[in-house]
Amino acid sequence: MPKKKSYKIPLIIAAILLVIIAAALYLLIAPIANIPSWFIPAREAFYASAFYSDFENNFITDNRYMYIVKGLGVTFEVTFFAVLLGIVLGVIVALVRSSYDTLKEELRGFGKGILYFFYKLCGVYLTVIRGTPVVVQLMIIYFVIFASSNNKILVALLAFGINSGAYVAEIIRGGIMSIDKGQFEAGRSLGFGYVRTMAFIIIPQAFKTVLPALANEFIVLIKETSVSGYVGLQELTKGGDIIRSRTYSAFMPLIAVAIIYLVIVMFFSWLVSLLERRLKNSER
Repeated sequence: MPKKKSYKIPLIIAAILLVIIAAALYLLIAPIANIPSWFIPAREAFYASAFYSDFENNFITDNRYMYIVKGLGVTFEVTFFAVLLGIVLGVIVALVRSSYDTLKEELRGFGKGILYFFYKLCGVYLTVIRGTPVVVQLMIIYFVIFASSNNKILVALLAFGINSGAYVAEIIRGGIMSIDKGQFEAGRSLGFGYVRTMAFIIIPQAFKTVLPALANEFIVLIKETSVSGYVGLQELTKGGDIIRSRTYSAFMPLIAVAIIYLVIVMFFSWLVSLLERRLKNSER
């Protein structure tokens, strides 16, 4: 039998790094009486360095770090609600498109015409949203559609939710179409109609298949919200840019923003890998 890969090693390495960082922070901020005497010269040299002076100017003076803290909160708020909206829109569009592909030979008359209309409407939605940059969509929604509104968070979550819905729709549709047609026939043999077959047999299987892809869409959306500053929304990237405009120092705040994005993406990517392993194990 092949040897199972151990996933405890990355966790141990991460724990060791956290301990080292926590110990270093303690030695830097603890009262001098509480730290070893051999570390005092290094600590004094650190506080006298240009690096600390730049750090203090960018983050500590006037509590400028709060721009990044508040921006991070806005980023998560917009991302969370945009993902929910995107999943709702994506499920609706995916069901319409997959239903037409499945039932177009069976339906007749007015019902087929209505389904065909919504099928084409969903096709236009996918073509337009996937064919234009998200920042352009954001600016159109803010400066044109909601020109009289000052609720920038609402505008941002609508823009990113509508954009995400187009990609989620194709992810879910792909999951539905990947289910063997025999599953539909099994549902029919049990006396289920099309709706009940989709609800109780097809959708649960498809959702399990596309769950990792949906989680990756969440990660992508976190990074996409960085363009919200185009409409004046103070999210994470905008918070770092405000600090840069106050201190005329670009390196420290922008590197801090990049590191925060990197840590967030690495953390959620790790969660997605755990989810994928759980799903693979459940299939055995």
